[in-house]
Amino acid sequence: MKKDNFLRGAFVATFCLIITKILGVLYVIPFYSIIGPNGSVIYGSSYNIYALFLNLSTIGLPLAISKMVSEYHTLGYEYTKRRVYQLAGRVMIISSIITTFLLILFAPILAKYIINFYDYTPIARTLGAELIAYGNVLNGQYLICEIAFVIRISASAIFFVTLISMIRGYLQGMKYIQASSISQVVEQVARVIVILVGSYLCMEVFHTSLGVAVGVSVFGATISAIAALFYLRKKKNQIEEVSTPKHEEEKEITNKYLFKKIIRYTIPLIVMEIVGSSFQLVDMFTVVNTLTNVANYTLTDASVIMNIVTTLGTKLNVIVMAIANGIIISLLPSLTSDVVAKNTEEVKRKINKTLQIILYITIPMAVGLSFLAEPVWTIFYGKSFYGPKVFTVSIFVAVFCSVFTNVNVIMQSLNRYKKMYIALLVGFFFNTALNVPFMILFHKIGLPIYYGNLVATMLGYSITICISLCDIKKTIHISYKKTFKHLGYILLCCFLMFLVLSGLSYFIPITGYGRGMSIVITIIYAIVGAIIYFGSTYLTHTFQTVIGKELLQSIWRRKK
Repeated sequence: MKKDNFLRGAFVATFCLIITKILGVLYVIPFYSIIGPNGSVIYGSSYNIYALFLNLSTIGLPLAISKMVSEYHTLGYEYTKRRVYQLAGRVMIISSIITTFLLILFAPILAKYIINFYDYTPIARTLGAELIAYGNVLNGQYLICEIAFVIRISASAIFFVTLISMIRGYLQGMKYIQASSISQVVEQVARVIVILVGSYLCMEVFHTSLGVAVGVSVFGATISAIAALFYLRKKKNQIEEVSTPKHEEEKEITNKYLFKKIIRYTIPLIVMEIVGSSFQLVDMFTVVNTLTNVANYTLTDASVIMNIVTTLGTKLNVIVMAIANGIIISLLPSLTSDVVAKNTEEVKRKINKTLQIILYITIPMAVGLSFLAEPVWTIFYGKSFYGPKVFTVSIFVAVFCSVFTNVNVIMQSLNRYKKMYIALLVGFFFNTALNVPFMILFHKIGLPIYYGNLVATMLGYSITICISLCDIKKTIHISYKKTFKHLGYILLCCFLMFLVLSGLSYFIPITGYGRGMSIVITIIYAIVGAIIYFGSTYLTHTFQTVIGKELLQSIWRRKK
């Protein structure tokens, strides 16, 4: 099994993540039609609880494993590298067992809390569109039992998902990006198959209760994790392991030291996750009240808009953000290796290359999705008055979030933790402070009030990004001149693409269609937009410089 270089690893990881995200968004269309609104309430509530407890069981450790494995592998400390994996693995396994036990034990309490929360707090119903339309189904003790049952079923996946997270972190640290990324596709495909086939058989063939059908669907997470685990174990066994220390320095590295280092590397990841989530919390606590009190929106309309901003729109944004996550998988171990080896010039090159790739791919994707907001929204969620209007702007949040995430990873790779914390807190402060004032300002100048919230969020991300980039420039004396030059070409080519698509819309309208025709329209415009964008960036040599030449040469060498 061959290792992947930075660019090829980023490409493979990004491609696989986009596939998994698209599958994750698409399957809900047939799935929700099978289980209906009541089933979607049970599934959504239960899966959100499962996701929360899963995050608690891993707490950023997979990326910490990736970074430390890469660090010690670069130093030639193969024995220490193996110990890092075993030590962090024990922590993750223990935390997964404890989390699973707590989830099973407190499932009825959590289910009751969910029902009471949605039943008595109207604003909280914004957490799911179906909870607004079908709020009346939330009454009844039977629903608490159904949700508790499904939560307990979901708990079975935590242990296996934790195991595959460990192995993925190890393989990524060793720069075997392809194996780690393909395992995610294997996991998602298996999960979607179990969800769709299982729910259909339960509801249409065996006529089971709704709780059983949703429980079988949730159990798909366990089945898919086991499938991915088999694949990953096979790949990991192909790596030659060293069982004894080869360097005198390794003998002096204690488990206590390694454990402290694991914690030190994990904390920034947790802080970044908390701050990132806090941006949405600000929305939850301010948007609905501002819409109702300042612009006189009804509570129902305000709740719908809130749901689009924090939930429905975010699910589509992850398709763009998959670019950032894919690059992170390759960037963290690769950049860590160069930092450890004190290869400053390579560090500078990879930082600029990371920024260029993110901007080159995410900006045109956001522009295209914004232009096609109505047909895209119709495909995934059906007809909506507010959905396309909000999504037209909210999709650009994904671009800022993608850069934000990767810049923070770069700061971690350079061990600039203190400055990273400052940048995160300052960005969060400005987002919090400007959220309501921007909404009031947009309302007064005649723009949709909810755009003020989205602009404040993007500004918060931008401030964190700028502070971090300035610190990186000061630390390693990097120049961003070429990146800004390519950004200018990217924006110019995106503007050209927008003009062509706008002209095409006079001949092929993009509005007023149902789901089937919206798919056709989206495909046509996506093909035309891609041809215009990639063609124009090729003529300006942006494609060759940012992605094409190096990537094609890497793939060609790989085939040889």
